[in-house]
Amino acid sequence: MSIDPHLDPAVRHDMVFLFEITDGNPNGDPDFSNRPRMDEETGHGLVTDVALKRKIRNTLPLAADGDSRYGIFVEAGHALNTRLAESLTANNITDKKKTPTPQQKQAARSWLTDKYVDIRLFGAVLSTGDTKSLGQIYGPLQVTNARSYHPITPQQHTITRVTQTRQEDIDRGESTEMGGKWTVPYGLYKAEIYYSATRGGQTGVDSRDLELLYRTLEMMFDHDRSAARGTMTARGLYVFSHDNTFGNAPAHKLTERVTVSLADHVTGPPRSYGDYIVNAAADDLPRSVTLAKLLA
Repeated sequence: MSIDPHLDPAVRHDMVFLFEITDGNPNGDPDFSNRPRMDEETGHGLVTDVALKRKIRNTLPLAADGDSRYGIFVEAGHALNTRLAESLTANNITDKKKTPTPQQKQAARSWLTDKYVDIRLFGAVLSTGDTKSLGQIYGPLQVTNARSYHPITPQQHTITRVTQTRQEDIDRGESTEMGGKWTVPYGLYKAEIYYSATRGGQTGVDSRDLELLYRTLEMMFDHDRSAARGTMTARGLYVFSHDNTFGNAPAHKLTERVTVSLADHVTGPPRSYGDYIVNAAADDLPRSVTLAKLLA
């Protein structure tokens, strides 16, 4: 049975992902009092790959609707060594002082990739605790930092709270506490995502993994709302698919086909998605490359 090119795990895919932030903080920097991350030289906003992958990890199991194959390895409240030890026990590797055979090692690694979707997609370091011999799994999916198309202007807001933290402050007659939060009025960001079919074959990625990944990218901000992040919205997902594992064209030649420019009516800083014109050129694509506009 044939499948859509963008769902084929046996070929290379290069993706462009667009999202926006309105009156929120898309990714605070703990070294700068949680100020929105930005390029200090140009003023463009940044969102790290780690932040994007965290949102994917939080949302993808929801899209999988309880399927046991979509567990998350890097998950808050769960020690990695404990989960790695489970892979040894599940494959009858009980003597932790003895180096597992190559067959046992591969069985434990396969057990992990089949159980945890974030290992299948992103890979993982397995050489911790009693599992040093398991090495590292290189994932097929690489996510870049996201960068805004125009400079951002982070704004700091002083906020108050009517409830005190300490009783002694109330006893002294204090009635409010001061705090602060950072926001970006508006920013349209672009991240690029690359899928290696060779590594996907090694970790066992299938068509459903890709389908759920795309659904997650489209809707993950709807399941990650918070007052600090304001309104984050996915605006574009463009998947360039080749017809083989190696690829038919350099990735940058494809991702550069997605262009973003200001609309003619904009005279000041952009403040909405309507201030932009987005185009994904599908004409004259390199031979055997297809473009799927999954969100446009």
